[in-house]
Amino acid sequence: MKTIGFLALLLAVGCAPMGVYYKPGAAVAASQRAEINCKVAAERKVPVRNVTRVIPGPITPPRKICNSEGRCRIKPGRELPPRIVTEDANEGLRRDVVMQCMADKGYRFVRIPQCSQGISQSVTPQQTTVYPRLGETSCVVRGSGVWQIVTPG
Repeated sequence: MKTIGFLALLLAVGCAPMGVYYKPGAAVAASQRAEINCKVAAERKVPVRNVTRVIPGPITPPRKICNSEGRCRIKPGRELPPRIVTEDANEGLRRDVVMQCMADKGYRFVRIPQCSQGISQSVTPQQTTVYPRLGETSCVVRGSGVWQIVTPG
């Protein structure tokens, strides 16, 4: 059952838009290097700050249960155990710092949709090494560990 769930997740990710920091004419490798540098700088400026929250468990109210003879008893209510959640309170701010750092370098975060089956089959997958200009029909073809941005005519 876990295998089916994992395969469904892989299929969903394969169909999802690809998010990248984009600058027309920039080398993909330079973009990736800049992103790593911005992430390291953001980690220094806004370190992880884990906070733990306790979310109270649901409460089942008491119930009155009567038999056919009219004798009743009260079934006591219960409180289910709380959920304990630990999360990084600085995660959103750190992501904003990375986006700001990349914007200062001329990049913007874009989501490029997955190409249709027909377009994907008409293109030989190869790695995009330089970001092309994006148009309204631009999409991404993924295959065998590579991705290519195409703009169908």
